[in-house]
Amino acid sequence: MEQEALVALIPRLRRYARALTGERFRADDLVQDTLERALSKWALWRPGTDLRAWTFTIMHNVFVNQVRRAALAPESLDPDAGLELEDRSASADTLAQLSGLNSALQRLPDEQREVLLLVTLEGFSYDEAAHTLGLPIGTVMSRLARARGRLALLLEGDGATGASQVQLKVVK
Repeated sequence: MEQEALVALIPRLRRYARALTGERFRADDLVQDTLERALSKWALWRPGTDLRAWTFTIMHNVFVNQVRRAALAPESLDPDAGLELEDRSASADTLAQLSGLNSALQRLPDEQREVLLLVTLEGFSYDEAAHTLGLPIGTVMSRLARARGRLALLLEGDGATGASQVQLKVVK
């Protein structure tokens, strides 16, 4: 059943949402909103098409709508709220690197962060990312290049945490 395949996508949706939002609770809300929208629009999904791309497109659209709403009515939230790392057994150096990487990711513009995460974290091809985000493939490639460059600069500037040692995977 296709809905079982949707359930199987939840861990990937959570990972992408967490990276997009930078905060566990907002990410969980984004996943819930995405799944709610997917189930309510289930009749619009065409069997035989890529369910993963369809759900990530829904998540992208829900996220963009949330960002637009937040811009109209900004909340006074602590930007570091919810950044607690779940693996307490990790070394302090590893935690510092992850914190630095998360901080750098959150400083990227949304459109660059979305492309970077889809291609590097979720393993989407450029074509899949372009389709998911509704962009030309050239735009995906240029945003990805800018995101990688900016992220590298942000990580280099964060040498105190050791985050500059994080290596980015080049995907072609």
